[in-house]
Amino acid sequence: MKLRFVSLLVGAFVFLFPFYYMLIGSLQTEPDPSIGGAFPSPGNLTLHNYGEINKAIHLVRSLINSGIFTGGVILGTLVFGVLAGYALARLQFRGRGLVFNLMLLIQVVPFQLLTIPLYVLIVRSYGLADSYLGMILPFAINSTAVFVFRQYFMQLPAELFDAARIDGASELNILWRVAVPLVRPALLTGVLLTFIGPWNEFLWPFLITKQQDLQPLAVSLSNYLTTVSARAANPFGAVLAGACVLAAPAVTLFIIFQRRFISTNLSSGVKG
Repeated sequence: MKLRFVSLLVGAFVFLFPFYYMLIGSLQTEPDPSIGGAFPSPGNLTLHNYGEINKAIHLVRSLINSGIFTGGVILGTLVFGVLAGYALARLQFRGRGLVFNLMLLIQVVPFQLLTIPLYVLIVRSYGLADSYLGMILPFAINSTAVFVFRQYFMQLPAELFDAARIDGASELNILWRVAVPLVRPALLTGVLLTFIGPWNEFLWPFLITKQQDLQPLAVSLSNYLTTVSARAANPFGAVLAGACVLAAPAVTLFIIFQRRFISTNLSSGVKG
C-alpha cells in the first residue's frame, strides 16, 4: 500500500512539474533555465511578462478568437454528432452498416493528409479565407463523437422509442424529448473531449487566417515567436505567460468537471 502511494506521488509530481515550471517561468523577471530556476527568489517574480505578451499579441482578442473557434466546433460536433449517432443507432435504412464502416475508416485518415484539398475547397471554392466559418467548417463533424453518441443511443431500451412512435411522436421529437435527456453524460464527454482539439489547434487556423484580428491564441503565440520575441526583454517568460493563458481554460474545465467526467467514463465502461 505504501509503495503504491509513493508510486502515485512520483507520477503526480512528474505530471504536474511541467505545469509548475511553466507557471514559474512566466513569472520570472530574468530567465533561468537551470534547476535553480524552478525555485526562484521572490524578488525575481513579476507579472510583467503577461503585460508584455498582451501588448504584443492582444491576449483578450486572441482568447475571444479561440473561444469563437472552439465554441463553433463544439456546437457543430454536438448537433451533427447527435443527429448522425441517432440515425446510425435507431433508424433503419439501406446502407446503414456501410455508412458506419465508412465513418470508422475516416478515423484512420490523418487530418494533415486532407489539409491541401480542404484549403483549396474552403479558400478558393467557398471564399471563406480569413473568416471564423472557414476555421470551423473542417472540424464541424467529428466521427469520434458520432461513434460515441451511437454507442450511447444503442444502449437505450428499444421499448422507449417504440412507445413514443405509437404515441405519434416524430423522430425529431423522440430524439429531443426521449433520447437526448438520457444521454446527457455523453454530451458532457463530447464537450470535454472536443474542447481540447480546436482550443490547441494551430495548423488549420494558421493556414486559413492571415489577419491578426482573427487568429486564435495558438497562432498568435507562434507569430510572436517568429517576429516579435527577438525584441522582447524576456521572450522566454512572455511565451510561457502566453502558454499559461492558453492552458488555463482547459485545466479549469477539467478540474470543475473532473468528478462528473470520471464517473461518466466508469459508468459507460460497465454498461451493456
